[in-house]
Amino acid sequence: MDTSVKNDTAPPTSLPDRAERGSSARGATRPGDRIFLALSRGSGIFLLVLMAAIAVFLSLRAASAIGKDEANFFTTFEWNPTGDPPVFGIAVLAFGTVVSSVIALAIAVPVSVGIALFLTHYAPRRLGGPIAYVIDLLAAVPSIVYGLWGALVLVPHLGGLYAWLDEYLGWTGVLEWNGGAPRSLFTVGILLAIMILPIITNVSREIFRQVPRAHEEAALALGATRWEVVRMAVLPYGRSGVISASMLGLGRALGETMAVAMVLSPTFDIEASLLDPGGGTFAQNIASKFNEATTDGRDALIASGLVLFVITLLVNGTARLIIERRKEFSGANA
Repeated sequence: MDTSVKNDTAPPTSLPDRAERGSSARGATRPGDRIFLALSRGSGIFLLVLMAAIAVFLSLRAASAIGKDEANFFTTFEWNPTGDPPVFGIAVLAFGTVVSSVIALAIAVPVSVGIALFLTHYAPRRLGGPIAYVIDLLAAVPSIVYGLWGALVLVPHLGGLYAWLDEYLGWTGVLEWNGGAPRSLFTVGILLAIMILPIITNVSREIFRQVPRAHEEAALALGATRWEVVRMAVLPYGRSGVISASMLGLGRALGETMAVAMVLSPTFDIEASLLDPGGGTFAQNIASKFNEATTDGRDALIASGLVLFVITLLVNGTARLIIERRKEFSGANA
């Protein structure tokens, strides 16, 4: 006699599978989830529409101004949109904006990463807390305050640094100083570095705190020193986050207005040395000339704003590409 019991029914579904299917089935009909989905989707669409509206507005006003320009808009070293004929270009503004922002990043990123590593892996808790609090306060200081400090404190005390750079690096021509007032793109870069340092530091600090503890313990178990742990486990994991933090800081540096206007001695000329007074940036030029500009002058300023808008989009797009390419090496998906 066959004593085996034949069971034609399907095997019972595990509790997690049933819970997942039930949750997804109920989630598709819950009013709260439908409202949240609609709001999320609507917010994304609204952002795209807003960006498109800004681009259309800037493009229309810029086309009107560029159509009246009798010079090359991209290579002219002059700004006279109300002249007869109108002559203006963005060569000096583009150079000053990019150079001052690059100087700011070159100074701020290493210092910010060093501070973030110190706060997360070296500083005792009693010391790290107050330092982090002070850095958070620096991020809330208004731009006009940085500008006042830069004009009244930073500029008068940069003569010694400029003389040292001229003595040891003046032979390069890029850091040659002729004794003028230190109101140059290099000074602007230093001030912008101080302004974006809290942003990069705070974001980098939070990224380094998210490094899996198991990664660090594994490195220590293999006999790595603390610096080797940072170099092999912490920095690779947080590389994408540091790049994102740097792009946030760069965005503020590109669009900074009042602080730059109070420190820089603007001229429509590109100096061979970064220490010589002169130069200009998009935001500084718009802020200083918008109120007194005529209709054609404002259209010209809006045209320069369109170029800054495009530069910002290109910078953010490049950052996204870098992050996507390095994500597989960062360990963030482990």
